[in-house]
Amino acid sequence: MRKNSIKNTRINGEVQRELSNIIRELKDPRIGMMTSVTGVEVTPDLKFCKAYISVLGDEQAKADTLAGLKNAAGFVRHELARTVNLRNTPEIKFIIDESIEYGMKMSQLIDEVNKNKKPE
Repeated sequence: MRKNSIKNTRINGEVQRELSNIIRELKDPRIGMMTSVTGVEVTPDLKFCKAYISVLGDEQAKADTLAGLKNAAGFVRHELARTVNLRNTPEIKFIIDESIEYGMKMSQLIDEVNKNKKPE
């Protein structure tokens, strides 16, 4: 796997910041209020972008939010082109990020093991 250059890392950060702002302003009722952009990977040629989305809620809320974001992808791309000055505006693919929930589950399991551990 190729290491990201400094330029690509800065572009990822800027696109992530702007996507967060754009998603926050969307009026689609399917998109949950507690939706955040946890990471962005833009290809070096600036043609494609993977946006990792974290949604607080159950599986239905995640599915609805993902459907709403996919439906609004054209508008989001247009707004991104307006706010970020790039040679090419990337095509955005939204992906649900499960890492935060996985971390919370592991933390609960560790706490449970420590609680059941007998003092010596």
